[in-house]
Amino acid sequence: MTVLDSRPTKLVDHFALGLNAPICLTWELTYACNLACVHCLSSSGRRDPRELTTAECTAVIDEFERMQVFYVNIGGGEPTVRPDFWELLDYAIDHHVGVKFSTNGVRLDAGAARRLAATDYVDVQISVDGASADVNDAVRGDGSFGTAIRAMENLAAAGFTGFKISVVVTRQNAGQLDAFKVLADRYGAQLRLTRLRPSGRGADVWADLHPTAQQQRELYQWLVANGEGVLTGDSFFHLSGLGDPLPGLNLCGAGRVVCLIDPVGDVYACPFAIHDEFLAGNVRSPGGFQAVWRESDLFASLRRPDTGGTCSSCSMFDACRGGCMAAKFFTGLPLDGPDPECVQGYGEAALAAVAAGSAPKPTGDHSHRGPVRGQPIGPVPVTLMTRRPDRACDESPLAG
Repeated sequence: MTVLDSRPTKLVDHFALGLNAPICLTWELTYACNLACVHCLSSSGRRDPRELTTAECTAVIDEFERMQVFYVNIGGGEPTVRPDFWELLDYAIDHHVGVKFSTNGVRLDAGAARRLAATDYVDVQISVDGASADVNDAVRGDGSFGTAIRAMENLAAAGFTGFKISVVVTRQNAGQLDAFKVLADRYGAQLRLTRLRPSGRGADVWADLHPTAQQQRELYQWLVANGEGVLTGDSFFHLSGLGDPLPGLNLCGAGRVVCLIDPVGDVYACPFAIHDEFLAGNVRSPGGFQAVWRESDLFASLRRPDTGGTCSSCSMFDACRGGCMAAKFFTGLPLDGPDPECVQGYGEAALAAVAAGSAPKPTGDHSHRGPVRGQPIGPVPVTLMTRRPDRACDESPLAG
């Protein structure tokens, strides 16, 4: 794989100017989901009838193979409710495209776990947002913790080691980091922590769910102490202003090394920036995905050298690079301004100046029209719970 511009000498500078193919990308196969997580980045729930067909999906995979894309992050919605999910997974692997897919575990029974354990170049991420049922289910819905635990048990029993337990860090679960690590170790899994962004339905609850400033500092210290054994997907680079940079790229990769393909083939610069302003094209257009990636005006603009904007005068800019584009956009902050969770406090001051109701709204909402698994419609009230009862139940996914 070559870079689009060969002038810089630092690896991070090469990435900043973009590659001729993404290192990895996120592909949401469907908006259909059996859950209604309050912070869902894609506002999933109901299937979009325009979603790519099986033939269109395999054609996109053929493009990935020609472009030498290393692997794809398959998500949704709940990708396993697509009838052709296993067919597409096998097709990708047969065409030298590795697959990592995120799931709530509803379809990972013992047979599916054995099938995955026997398959090369595939990884699984089980999504949980609490190390106990009460914390998890308040965000993901009644019984979802039990569903995830059963999926982990099935994978472990099948000999699938090293699968990921994927956690979005929130105000509710930030104190459970050690418990999450214990949970991962119990099943021979690896812990993956990601940042809560105000994307999708998360835009409605971000103010109540995102970690406090003190929790952010504690998270940074925990990652410094445990980072070698914990994945973060580079999503906490905004915390690097607290000291030494965290392991990883420490750069917003939107349109440079990553992007998103949604269920109807629209290509966005970032999985957390689902808005028309960050729409680069569609894989159904002439030239397909390759043309969007290499010729999009939006991606070209994102690959220009970053001057740092108002953050350039901050002594921490080289560490945090101004933070997350999506987090700024969906909280109403300028893209050349500070991250809303800036550890120097500049984001808090900037947020105070944003007029109520002026922040942009994410594009598209495929949420269920009624409550799902006990989840309310609209923002969820937030309390820091201490109870830890475990409940287990299951429910057939709502794929329509």
